[in-house]
Amino acid sequence: MNIMDFNVKKLAADAGTFLSRAVQFTEEKLGQAEKTELDAHLENLLSKAECTKIWTEKIMKQTEVLLQPNPNARIEEFVYEKLDRKAPSRINNPELLGQYMIDAGTEFGPGTAYGNALIKCGETQKRIGTADRELIQTSALNFLTPLRNFIEGDYKTIAKERKLLQNKRLDLDAAKTRLKKAKAAETKSSSEQELRITQSEFDRQAEITRLLLEGISSTHAHHLRCLNDFVEAQMTYYAQCYQYMLDLQKQLGSFPSNYLSNNNQTSGTPVPYALSNAIGPSAQASTGSLVITCPSNLNDLKESSSNRKARVLYDYDAANSTELSLLADEVITVFSVVGMDSDWLMGERGNQKGKVPITYLELLN
Repeated sequence: MNIMDFNVKKLAADAGTFLSRAVQFTEEKLGQAEKTELDAHLENLLSKAECTKIWTEKIMKQTEVLLQPNPNARIEEFVYEKLDRKAPSRINNPELLGQYMIDAGTEFGPGTAYGNALIKCGETQKRIGTADRELIQTSALNFLTPLRNFIEGDYKTIAKERKLLQNKRLDLDAAKTRLKKAKAAETKSSSEQELRITQSEFDRQAEITRLLLEGISSTHAHHLRCLNDFVEAQMTYYAQCYQYMLDLQKQLGSFPSNYLSNNNQTSGTPVPYALSNAIGPSAQASTGSLVITCPSNLNDLKESSSNRKARVLYDYDAANSTELSLLADEVITVFSVVGMDSDWLMGERGNQKGKVPITYLELLN
């Protein structure tokens, strides 16, 4: 029974306090009551904390979008995180593209120029996918987690203490208002005592809030270190991707010239990729008038009908059924045919035969 009486009295006291704060807040908004202003330093700290919270949330959310563009995947990861369970590992986009390329290259034939190139590109894409996965894991651990800990931990504590400070201020100002309205000596004495208590509680809460808010500077310093970790993770990722693509470019050797003819550009002598870089874009714009000098031994071969062995300098994909696809460093048999264009020879590899561009060949002794 005593416990019930205590609970009822506490409930009544809490209701009275809540009503008193509501009245004070309403009168302040209507300009009918005075409001105790916080000191400038505390106001500045509160503003700095709110600014930090807003921008931390924006940076965190956009970083998540950068690392995982798929919104459904982000929601799934969020749910698993809240359930404190590890999300299932799924193949990412570069890895999926790489697997498709490898499968396609295998079906087209690893011995063909296109099939071989697809397999090489697929393997590189899968390596990029692995690097992408490592970037996400490192960034989540060293950058996103500290930002999220601030939003869900430190700032929630600051917001709680800030709200408590607001309530203590309302109690203080309500006590000031009651003291002003008190007329009887007994009522005035009681109001003065209430004012001293509320002033003490307000000052104590203001000090607690100030100490918490001054920790924002330490938060900025910690987030700066996390930002450096994020930049290093990105730098490592892009350096890996660059090296992977550089290695792939060396493996491919050159881009097939028939890509140019497929874009409705002037047909003529196929220009190897390495040579096109040396020529420069201004000269490539007028490939119709470009004259490439052939080695003298190739010219000698064109004037005879004998067969010779030649090493292929660059990969080449046949533009049509009359041409022969080539792989860099392979050795084929070449010979001249009467009436054939001066920039081409007839190439032979086993039972395969077709035209080959002379600029892709080096005659062997």
